[in-house]
Formats: sequence, structure tokens, C-alpha cells
Amino acid sequence: MSLQATAIRVRIRGVVQGVGFRPFVYNLAEQCSVTGWVRNTSGGVEIHLEGAQPALDAFLEALQNQAPPLARIDALDILSALPESHRRFEILASQVAGDEFIPVSPDIAICPDCRRELYDPADRRHRYPFINCTNCGPRFTIIRQLPYDRPNTTMAGFPLCAACAAEYEDPRNRRFHAQPVACPVCGPTVWFEAHGHRLSESESAITIARSWLRQGKIIAIKGLGGFHLACDATNPTAVAALRQRKKRSDKPFALMAFDLESIELYCRVRPFERELLQSRQAPIVLLERKNTSAVAAEVAPQQNRLGFMLAYTPLHVLLLEPAAGFPKALVMTSGNISDEPIAYQDGEAADRLASIADGYLLHNREIFMRVDDSVVQAVGERTYPLRRSRGYAPDGLLLAHELPALLAAGAELKNTFCLTRRRYAFLSHYIGDMENFETLRSFEEGITHYERLFKVTPQAVACDMHPNYLSTRYAQQRSQMDNLPLIQVQHHHAHLAACLADNQWDSDQPVIGVCLDGTGYGTDGAIWGSEFLLGGLRGYQRIIRLNYAPLPGGDQSVRNVARMALAHLWANGIEWEADLPPVRAICADERAVLLTQLKRKLNAPLTSSMGRLFDAASALIGVRASATYEAQAAIEMETIADALETGDYPFEIRAGEIDTSGMWQAMIADWRSGSPPARLAGRFHNTVSRMVLQGCQSIQKVSGVDIVALSGGVWQNTLLLKKSRALLEDAGFRVLLHERVPTNDGGIALGQAVIAARMLKG
Repeated sequence: MSLQATAIRVRIRGVVQGVGFRPFVYNLAEQCSVTGWVRNTSGGVEIHLEGAQPALDAFLEALQNQAPPLARIDALDILSALPESHRRFEILASQVAGDEFIPVSPDIAICPDCRRELYDPADRRHRYPFINCTNCGPRFTIIRQLPYDRPNTTMAGFPLCAACAAEYEDPRNRRFHAQPVACPVCGPTVWFEAHGHRLSESESAITIARSWLRQGKIIAIKGLGGFHLACDATNPTAVAALRQRKKRSDKPFALMAFDLESIELYCRVRPFERELLQSRQAPIVLLERKNTSAVAAEVAPQQNRLGFMLAYTPLHVLLLEPAAGFPKALVMTSGNISDEPIAYQDGEAADRLASIADGYLLHNREIFMRVDDSVVQAVGERTYPLRRSRGYAPDGLLLAHELPALLAAGAELKNTFCLTRRRYAFLSHYIGDMENFETLRSFEEGITHYERLFKVTPQAVACDMHPNYLSTRYAQQRSQMDNLPLIQVQHHHAHLAACLADNQWDSDQPVIGVCLDGTGYGTDGAIWGSEFLLGGLRGYQRIIRLNYAPLPGGDQSVRNVARMALAHLWANGIEWEADLPPVRAICADERAVLLTQLKRKLNAPLTSSMGRLFDAASALIGVRASATYEAQAAIEMETIADALETGDYPFEIRAGEIDTSGMWQAMIADWRSGSPPARLAGRFHNTVSRMVLQGCQSIQKVSGVDIVALSGGVWQNTLLLKKSRALLEDAGFRVLLHERVPTNDGGIALGQAVIAARMLKG
């Protein structure tokens, strides 16, 4: 890029504050022998440059290709400017403009430089649990408001000592304007306490925590975005005690290890999974468990995968460092009672975790915004997020087109909300299942914080169509209170739109959306969940669905999946013969009540849910009759399924409906013939994959559309995803998958936002 000028002005928008961008510019200017200045603005970074044209060109090329690791340039404008006769390059004070905004960096895992200093006896931050620099450390969780300056963070109460102040003011130092910068002299401290008494501080506090963990005790640890509950992952008694105290029956716990070598003792780690684990986001990564793994079975009952993350803060690194007799893997699960938000304030943790934790490892750096750990899996060589939170949020998602200022309230389960402004969608961190007051309060606090950070005043509010979702009720109240248009978006249309936005889709060309999930309120009052849609952001047609089956008792059948199996058999005219596993799982009296409920249509709404089909199949082949957490039956069926099985079961697609009666009859015959559950599960997965292919082919015949978007929580099933994707691509379809936002309901808010924007546009 070349401009015939001796002076230019450069304006940059993106993640360019709090990431070492100004010192990078300063040092680059010196290397290229140009003069001028750089400053932060409310909208990003502004640079004035003066020098010979070759020097300016060299600067601009390096600016775009050698930016700091945490920086992201979303827009760069270069304008001619009048020379100001600068003799050197300098960093000016920030310039604040009222309505401008910038993306905010997420919290970032400890960088190699800080990790090296942490273990350097000659370094003044040797073994300091809060070491950080412009390339790592807390960001979003400590920011109270913008601009991102120390007085606006929870580090405001820690005045810099002379040594830290010198680093903070030196543009050549990697801690130049690193707002959380601190050391043992001036920064936060750590201590250990139990039963309300402080037992030790600093290094000895970590030593006591390690000793208690070694003894099989449960420790609450104040981390980056909230509290974790930790115990020895190789100690079945400790893990069982944590389950009992946390009231979490079977749902898997997350794990943390010091290094990759430790994780590889327990799991197979493929090259791309290695990259994910070592990335600056440091998410929990789902990995294949080794048969020889010493991790207690109680960590992930009936699962063949474990969710591991690497120690991502200096405190975690020190806690997990290898030593004789110390476990190489710790359970590191959210600090809460099941279904509540993660605890993040000291007093709150003392109250809520008192019945769980034997001791507390605490520190005095306040957490302003609670943030859970992110969860991802690898699909080939791409990231497939299941929970987008720490390390990713609130990083703005750059879209293909500008949007008005909107608030989208998201779904009920795995809730996130979304705010939009210009080309950015600020999808929130993981809020959780909106089923109690505590989660609703966390949701409302998050919205208030995001609106203030990104200076968004919504022009409209979008939400789900379900009238009883807490997120919908909030949106309705907000719409009335602020006199804003309310746009209610059908759940599966939002899934389709989220996948399109994730892929930066900017066309009104229709695609085929295969939206498979557990629950979504339909326009006909039924519970949808297996929808073949034709459309895009502006609208959709529902072309194909599963044949309806009753959902007797609503959530009762979601938990008691044997009831769901009997409901599917009844809907397809198949007798409840006494030898079938779901029949044996329910007593005669309950079956009689259930049959009456089905015949009289009492509290038995119709559903086309693929999630419930998986539940029913799992119960039929004897995998699981009841579930203690969402999708447990389906997950365990995927776990046992024979991935090499090639057989499948019959079904028919007629008049926009998938008739599964032949499938159920064939499955029962297969089961009665003595086929093992692994074969039955493998054939069921193959059958659903063929449903996906044939449904898309039938729509293609009448529409000519050959692009397929896969969205919805069922697509977290990697076996189904792999098989379906291969069939579709072999048949000539282009397949769009999620990569930046979850395929589950954690991505719904993004879909609601982009649909609402198109509706407002007209």
C-alpha cells in the first residue's frame, strides 16, 4: 500500500487496547525511522506518521502483519494528513469521544514469558500468583467501565510500586500500560482459610491447599472469573464426595492439569486438540479417554471422553506444579450448587459453598464480572464450541454487514444474550439455564454491564417465541419499559440464522437449515426439534419434520426417558410388550396412568424433537431409562455406538413428514435377535444421518438449493455430525457448520439479533 505523502493519519478499530498495541506501534515507528504519535481513542487507536514514503510503506505493512498476539485489526483507514513537524515518535494521552466504542479483550491464559519469569529465582515476580503482562492475564473480569485504564478496573485499589510504575510507563517494556500489572510489593495477595479462620498466606497458602488436595479434601479456589471446586481427580472417594455435596449426580466434571504431558497420561490428544489446549483462550477440550486412564470413573460416568484444560492462571500453575505424590489432574468444576450461577464474590462463596468446601484458597483481587470456563471440541481441524465464555467473550464477532443497536435475549437453556452495534455482535459469556432467580439476576447484571461497556442503547429487543421463558419475559418487560419494538423469533429459525452469521453469510439466497435439538416452541403450538427449513435471515419455510409424538408430562418425560420411548411406540401403533426395556423400567400402575394420559391427550403436547427421539432410542435399547442431566441418554448412546457399523433402519419421508414406524419395528426386531446395544446404537446413528441426507435431497429437488446449515444442540453429537456431513458432501452439498459460536442454544441470541436486524430493515 503506498500513498504519495510525507504525513498520514491511520485510524484502527478492533481489539487494540489493553493488548500492547501502542508500545508495538511506538517500537515499530522507531524501527522504521518515522516520527509522529499514537493514542487510544474511544473508537480504537489513532496514529499520525511522518517520514519518507518507503519508511511509511514499511511501517504500514508491518502494522498489519506483525501486530501483538492479542490484537485484532477489524478496520484500518489511511488518510493523507498535514505534516506537524514532529522530531520523534511519542505516545499521547487517550482521547475520549462520547459515542465511540471498541471491542474489549477477553481474559487470556498466562503467556510463555510470564510463565518463564514465574519460575525464575532471579526475577522479582518469582512464584508470584498474579504475574501478567500486555499479552496475558485478566481483562474482561476486572473491567468496571471503559476506557480500559487501571482506575476503571478492580486493580484500582493497588497503587503501583516504583518498580512496577517504571515498567508501566516504559513503551519498550511488555508491561507498558498493562492495567493489572503488579508484584509482591504492591499487588494482590493469596491466603488459605477454613471455618472462617485464615491459616496461612502467600506461598504457604498454596502449600496447604496442595496438602489438603493430596489428602482427598475439597477446596474452593478463587480464580479468574469465579470460584472452582477442586479435588484429586484420581481419588474416587473425593470425587464421589464432591458429587454428593454439589448435588450433581452424573454430569461430567471438568479437569485441569499442569501441562500436556500430564493430560496425555489420561487422554489421547490429537494435534489440533493440542493447539486448542495451548491456545491463549485455554478452554476445556473434550478428549478421548485412554483405557488405562487413572482418572476416577466418577469424574465422567458412562463417558469415553474427559474435559481437560491446562492451568491458565499463575495461581493455577503454582497449585498444580508436579511433585511426588501430588495428583497430576484435579477436578476443577464451577463453584456452585447444581443449576446456580458460579460464585464469584468472597462472601457469596463463603455462604453458598460452605456445605461443599473443606477449605478456601482466596485472594483480594476483586472479580467484577463472573465468567465460566469455555468448552470446545475439535471437529477435524476446526474449533467446535459448546460453551463460549472465558477466553472468548466478550470479544466482538465481526459480521458481514452492519446492524442497528439491538438486544437479543437468547433462549432458556445455556443462555447467552447478544448486543449489536455496527458490524459487531457482542455475544455474552455463558449465563446458564434460566430456571431460577439467581441466574436471572446474573443475566440482568450482564446486560447492564455490556450496554455500558459498548455504549449500546438498543433500538429494539428480540427474544424467543416461548411465552414462559424468563428471557422472553425480560424482553417483554424491557420492550414496555423503554418503549422499544419487540421481535419474537422462532427458535429454529434463530438456530439457522446463528449458523449463517457464524459463517459471515451476507446473502438473501436461501439455504437448507437442518435444525436438530431438544425443545423449541413452534408456530403451531407444538414443541419442534427436528426441522428442515428452507430460508435465511429474512424468513423460512418449514419443509420437513419428524412425525409428531406426544410428550407426556413435559419435563417429566425429558427426565424419565423410558416414558418418551413408550410415547413414541404408542404414536406409531406399536404395542408395549412386556420384555422391552422401557416397559420393564416403568411399573404397571405408572404405565396405566401414562396410557390414559396419551389417549386423552392430558398434558401431552406434541413434539418433533430429535433430542427426544434419541432419548427414546436410548431407552428402547436399554442404555438408559432416566436422565439426571440434559441429553444424558443421547450422550451415553453415542458413547457406546459402534462407529464402524454400516447398517441402518427403514423410514419414509411423505408429505413433509418423516415416518419412523418402520425404524421402531426394525429396532425392536434387532434387539430381540440379540444384537448388542453398540450395534443398535450405531445403526440408529446411521439412520438419522440418512434422514438428514434424504431430507436435504428432497428439498434440493424442488428448490435447487445445495447449501446446508447444520445447527441445534443435537449436532454436538460428533458421531452424527461426522456421518451426516460426509453423506451430504459426498452428495455434492456445501455444508456450513458452527465455529465461532455454539451450535446449541448458546448461539440462539446471535441468530435472534441478525433476524431482528433484517426485519427492521424491511
